[in-house]
Amino acid sequence: MRVPLSWLREYVDLPATETGRDVQAKLVAAGLEVETVEQLGAGLTGPLVVGEVLTIEELEGFKKPIRFCTVDVGTANGTGLPQEIVCGARNFAVGDKVVVVLPGAVLPGDFAIAARKTYGKVSHGMICSSDELGMGSDGDGIIVLPPEYEPGTDAIALLELVDEVLDIAVTPDRGYCLSMRGVARETATAYGLPLRDPALLDVPGPNAEGHPVEVADPFGCDRFTARTVSGLNPEARSPIWLRRRLQKAGMRPISLAVDITNYVMLELGQPLHAYDRSRVQGALGVRRAEQGEKLTTLDGVRRTLDPEDLVITDERGVIGLAGVMGGADTEIADAVPDPETGRVSGTTEVVIEAAHFDPIAIARAARRHKLPSEASKRFERGVDPLAAPAAAQRTVDLLVLLAGGTAGAGVTEVISPSAPHTVAMPADHPAKVAGVAYDRETVVRRLQQVGCDVYGQDDLVVTVPSWRPDLRAPNDLAEEVIRLEGYENLPSTLPKPPAGRGLTDRQRLHRRIGRALAGAGYTEALNYPFISEQVLDQLGLAADDPARRVVTLVNPLSDEEPALRTTLLPGLLGALRRNDGRGSHDLALFETGLVFHPSGHPAVAERLPVDHRPTDEQLAAITEALPVQPRHAAVVLAGAREQAGWWGKGRPADWADAIEAARLIARESGTELLVRAGQYGPWHPGRCAELAVVIDGDERVVGHAGELHPRVLKTLGLPARTCAMEIDLDAVEAAGTGTVEAPRIATFPVATQDVALVVDAGVPAAEVEAVLREGAGELLESIRLFDVFTGEQLGEGRKSLAYALRFRAADRTLTVEEASAARDAAIALAAERTGAVLRGA
Repeated sequence: MRVPLSWLREYVDLPATETGRDVQAKLVAAGLEVETVEQLGAGLTGPLVVGEVLTIEELEGFKKPIRFCTVDVGTANGTGLPQEIVCGARNFAVGDKVVVVLPGAVLPGDFAIAARKTYGKVSHGMICSSDELGMGSDGDGIIVLPPEYEPGTDAIALLELVDEVLDIAVTPDRGYCLSMRGVARETATAYGLPLRDPALLDVPGPNAEGHPVEVADPFGCDRFTARTVSGLNPEARSPIWLRRRLQKAGMRPISLAVDITNYVMLELGQPLHAYDRSRVQGALGVRRAEQGEKLTTLDGVRRTLDPEDLVITDERGVIGLAGVMGGADTEIADAVPDPETGRVSGTTEVVIEAAHFDPIAIARAARRHKLPSEASKRFERGVDPLAAPAAAQRTVDLLVLLAGGTAGAGVTEVISPSAPHTVAMPADHPAKVAGVAYDRETVVRRLQQVGCDVYGQDDLVVTVPSWRPDLRAPNDLAEEVIRLEGYENLPSTLPKPPAGRGLTDRQRLHRRIGRALAGAGYTEALNYPFISEQVLDQLGLAADDPARRVVTLVNPLSDEEPALRTTLLPGLLGALRRNDGRGSHDLALFETGLVFHPSGHPAVAERLPVDHRPTDEQLAAITEALPVQPRHAAVVLAGAREQAGWWGKGRPADWADAIEAARLIARESGTELLVRAGQYGPWHPGRCAELAVVIDGDERVVGHAGELHPRVLKTLGLPARTCAMEIDLDAVEAAGTGTVEAPRIATFPVATQDVALVVDAGVPAAEVEAVLREGAGELLESIRLFDVFTGEQLGEGRKSLAYALRFRAADRTLTVEEASAARDAAIALAAERTGAVLRGA
């Protein structure tokens, strides 16, 4: 909302010395977001005067039309003689009144004016356009003034070129500040001055002579005021003061009737619409649109209406989209002269609509049709329903004054009765909220300044003013008291938290895994939890995959990603793709975060109170309504895992690195991870490991790791041989032993025994390792696979697995015989379980 300071002073008697910056500081302290104070006419100095064009001489021989003019500027030039000026504009004629800047003046932008020779003539000044004076470009060229102004009149004052404009960012809950009336009320309160309310007008009561109105949807439209004005002069133009106020407020002057409705909207905050009465057939109506109905709006677009749209109708059908934009069929007609008779035709009789519509219906219609307007912006934030009659009366008065019209005797008002909203609040509630002592008198005084009626002593009953629909609860009223008393007066106090219980086991595990992955060379990438269901197709998930059952948001941030993620991979793979596209080809990213699954029994969460702790039953009901939210961890890798250099060859990331990341997570949680060949969704069927843990004796698959399928890589635009791992952290934690114990430092030496076993190529190395671990017994400290070999000497379909076994006893030094016995026991069990044969035997 742009608020000219000169206009604001009409409603509040601000001290003459107060500047826009001073008012800004006061309004900011009162809670309004005044972003800037624009200095109009900064650096402008005269003489800038009204001139009358006496003669025009067309200069020939130039690439563009040039005119040499003599202009009467009165005594402003010190001689009283006509001023000679060269001008290229064509939209003025002899006898017109124009704006002339004389030598010695400085226009906005530090544009100094001096006499200069141009096109073979000496130009003593310039005839000005709106753009040159900082009034904005209206596309009409030179400013042509009404004929009543005398040559030599100061144009700076006449055009109100010097002013200050406050640009206020109005938050959704302060819709009343989208009007001069609302800002003036806040200014008067901030300065402790009386307010001259522009809505306090003498308004005649409704009668049977008004234009007929039928409201079929009283919920969508609870108030409709209609007035008529006839005998309008179609040639009447908006006066300078009206045009300038609209321009300063950021609106473009159009025509007198439209300018007046816009002016009243800016003044009182009530959107209005004027219909050409000759184009309205029968009664005006308000209803919901019918399926398939169409309307051509004022912007010339043919729109298909939705059954939820509120529309204005007459006997022919829809003539306007209520609260958003009128229809072209009833538009105010521009004045058009008849070339034969010279008579001017145009709108001479109007019907004025001042209505109050349901904010939600208007907001949805404006978004549905992608048609934001000044009217919809106000209706969706809440308009004072009681201001409609005053706004209609103000419009009638201005049309009578400026267009020579006659106010119709009829007044139509259709009203759905409603009681004022009241809020019960203890008098000490604002003090409890702020932590500052406010006595009852202060609370009552501040609420009355807002416009409330307050009754009661210790327990107050507050009647909320009609222009503040945002005041619905005691906390809203407390906020009003606190902001008017001054946020800057609230003391800064540090909270006193109770003694902490420390992190939960889940939080500790989450942090421990993050540190471990970062230490292993992964970079954390935090992604939004929103996905499109299309990405699940791109990942190659089966049609019946549980990950396809998503929780869809009612009001998503983006229509392209309306669902909550069921896997971390889309976000991580998107981050990898973006970084690879920007030149970072060696990537290792990880993320730990929640995924979301439908709970299977959807419920609507209850709105909790804010003045006391919710009950256990309320908290349980909210928890029950939430989706299931397990925490997952995932990694993605591409490019080189180890860089080449003087120290040796590097190597690319492969499926084994993804599996090792899962093993790292399992170690941090004290969990034994089972790794075996698997096949799932986006992973390559021959390079995918299935990850499982044992929970309460039952084996459970908790994730997958390996190299992604080439088809997935192509669809998502990922680098070749990209690898990934995702695992359910909550399940891993449940299978773990709890807190990971630090290793003990052994005081006895280790005995190392190597063993190479030949097995069928289809036997997983993890299975052989598990059997060796079991067979070696308690003396085995660790086991490591250090070589895999295949070749002709082993035979087709066979492979050699070489393991390093480390044996150690906690109470003695092992003998060679003990270590060898443990080794032989492990080999024997491996031979029995897997068919392994000792290589070379």
